[in-house]
Amino acid sequence: MPAAALSDPLTAGPKILVMESLKVLRNVAIVVLIAAAVYLLPGGGQASQTFLGVVYIGFAVAIGYLGLRFYREHRVALHSLGDLHRGVLYGAIAFAVLAYAARARMWESGLGELLWFVLVGAIVYAFLAVYRHWRAY
Repeated sequence: MPAAALSDPLTAGPKILVMESLKVLRNVAIVVLIAAAVYLLPGGGQASQTFLGVVYIGFAVAIGYLGLRFYREHRVALHSLGDLHRGVLYGAIAFAVLAYAARARMWESGLGELLWFVLVGAIVYAFLAVYRHWRAY
């Protein structure tokens, strides 16, 4: 049987369809076994929290890498903004990270929530000011 016919489930024979179904069933069984181990074994919750921490670190590294790639690809455009607007842009990014990290704690009080929205408004205004300066050329 040609390789193209094996990859197309509509023209493949019943043997191929059964093999694909068994792969799906195998993958579902693996996920169920891992979930059962986390639920039933002592210390499974701690292991899942450790794994979740590793996943969060992986996402943070990926975001940092994307930021580095973005900077390298747009270095000329960033330096053409000038010192003032480049500083405003970097400050707005830093305050956006701060606002995201402090959101839960700031929302515990009414004044904190108001200050959080004021901070987010200032961040949006800073981004718009940098964007308008960038588009003014």
